Amino acid sequence: MIRKWILFIVTAFFAGWACAQSDAPISPDVLVQQTVDEVLTLIKTDPQMQAGNVKRINEVLDEKLIGRFDFRRMTILAMGRNWRDATPDQQKALVDEFKTLLVRTYSKALTQFKNDTIVVKPLRAANDAKDVVVRSEFQRKGDKPIPVDYSLVRANDGQWRCYDIIVGGVSLVTNYRDDFNFRVKETGIDGLIKALADKNRALAP
Repeated sequence: MIRKWILFIVTAFFAGWACAQSDAPISPDVLVQQTVDEVLTLIKTDPQMQAGNVKRINEVLDEKLIGRFDFRRMTILAMGRNWRDATPDQQKALVDEFKTLLVRTYSKALTQFKNDTIVVKPLRAANDAKDVVVRSEFQRKGDKPIPVDYSLVRANDGQWRCYDIIVGGVSLVTNYRDDFNFRVKETGIDGLIKALADKNRALAP
């Protein structure tokens, strides 16, 4: 179970890297494979990341992750039917707190990869598709390959951004939905925002 969750949080970061922006036209699957290769090399060769240097990890996150997730879409999916009941100010607070939670929860997972690989499969989608799923496999010596799927959407600026990752059939976004629904039912949307903020303060470096 522990290894499964380590895999889960590590691959969440790869989604952020996998959505790297490029001026030249490139298919999402090629973009994912190129970026995964780059990240694996960095993780395996950067001594500061291997040592768990928080400052270095945060530099990587700021450069490669923050702008390449569609955090608003992720929050909407995690909130489900409760999203439409939130005011604009509450929606903004939810997006900000959920983004912070994801980044802080997964930051130390970057050092977990050693000799593991991710093999990206060719994309099956129309050339004009705006919402695609890039499928891949996480491979660790001695273990069976685990499917890792990246959901990406083409934003208005033409760049691909990730909004969900499904690892072995478990969705990053919907994994939070039951907890969010429970908290909204018990304490309201403001209560959920407070709970997220409290969690983020506890996770602060």
